[in-house]
Amino acid sequence: MAEREVDVAIIGAGTAGMTAFRAAREHTDDVWLIDPGPLGTTCARVGCMPSKLLIAAADAAHHVEAAAGFGVHAGAPRIDGPAVMQRLRAERDRFVGFVLEAVQRWPQERILRQRARFVAPMTLQLEGGERLRAGRIVIATGSSPIVPPDWREALGDRLLTSDDVFEWTDLPRSLAVVGAGVIGLELGQALSRLGVKVRILDRGGRPGGLTDPRVLEHARGLLASRLPLALQASVERVERDGEGVRVCWTRDGQAHEERFDALLCAIGRAPNLDGLDLDAAGLPRDARGRLQASADTARVGDSAVFVAGDAGTRRMLLHEAADEGRIAGDNAGRYPDVRAHPRGTGLAVVFSDPQIAIAGRSHAELEADGVEFACGALDFDDQGRSRVMRRNAGLIRVYGERHTGRFLGAEMIAPAAEHLAHLLAWSVHAGMTVQQMLDAPFYHPVIEEGVRSALRELNRALLMGPPPIERCLDCGPGA
Repeated sequence: MAEREVDVAIIGAGTAGMTAFRAAREHTDDVWLIDPGPLGTTCARVGCMPSKLLIAAADAAHHVEAAAGFGVHAGAPRIDGPAVMQRLRAERDRFVGFVLEAVQRWPQERILRQRARFVAPMTLQLEGGERLRAGRIVIATGSSPIVPPDWREALGDRLLTSDDVFEWTDLPRSLAVVGAGVIGLELGQALSRLGVKVRILDRGGRPGGLTDPRVLEHARGLLASRLPLALQASVERVERDGEGVRVCWTRDGQAHEERFDALLCAIGRAPNLDGLDLDAAGLPRDARGRLQASADTARVGDSAVFVAGDAGTRRMLLHEAADEGRIAGDNAGRYPDVRAHPRGTGLAVVFSDPQIAIAGRSHAELEADGVEFACGALDFDDQGRSRVMRRNAGLIRVYGERHTGRFLGAEMIAPAAEHLAHLLAWSVHAGMTVQQMLDAPFYHPVIEEGVRSALRELNRALLMGPPPIERCLDCGPGA
């Protein structure tokens, strides 16, 4: 059996693997990218980009329906399902094409379009028969939707994941969505606004991953008023019903049963580690079989193996995957000169309406670490710019460190949360104090003035600022 020695082998050609490939090649040309294909990223193919295309169509329909609130009457929108999906797939393919163009510019002889598994520490068996003895290995195999095996057996092709949705040529009439995380909320609300009969069922009570009790309470009520959402609902049974599915669940001791065209399983994603034969790799793993890598170095224990992206245990987000790929590739390329890299500030957004976001450190993280912090808040009900646009719904809570006044983070369900969260994450990243943030310019009238009101309340809670002026004029009416 042929065996080849290489400097760096990277398993996986998604966001993390592609970034690791580029970073490792800064130190050595002997870098090999292993992936059976199709090449490209989860984000472009079945993740953030096609989901946002569906949301954009849903927003267009919603704006037509909401126009009457401004005295503009356009009539009920007519949803052309095939046209919605045709645009989605065309634009999705365009985004994927950009990724593939980048890959095509790389040395093609260094891309092995095969599967690989460990047969010994630092030794990979390719499905074509060849073995690679690597000096360093980066595992960047991504993740896949979690699906209960009994559901797959019971429902067959009526059980869907987010990987399936974007291949539709038309919209279904009805859909059960199990899970109220990022995927479930985004797709469930978008499809509902596009005329699909949707029911979102979630076993827990933390929509969108929020952890702040007050923001959570606000979000539960707000989302339930806008979505067919059942939180703390336990799915007891799913079964095939002709060309559809029947879902039975309980909530508050009450049994419910409903029929849908299909069921979308959105209960989470798991690292793609099956098939790697990690037992042969001799790597340390946790009780659930997951690889444990340092956040600062991406290194697994004291080995020459590095983990990046969804294959690890950190947040499954594109910018996190790119960051980890850069760290893993750099350290694999320069090994044994392994270096710690500062990690980026936390930032997560759910593109529901209103949007949900966590910037910097979450409420739960601060409490778990025993940080002494204070909170400030703003309810967007009376926020001036938000009322002008009839988007005045949501709550933001901001956190500051006692004794130093340093800004720590925020959680929110709010209009334009994707933009507010960026500003706040940048402030955390820059190490700003709450007072420094308040000293920055705020235009009028903008939604960001609501952030300033929350920061003023926070500064007072830290005993570092005056009592906020109720309905202050410089914030605009009702701010």
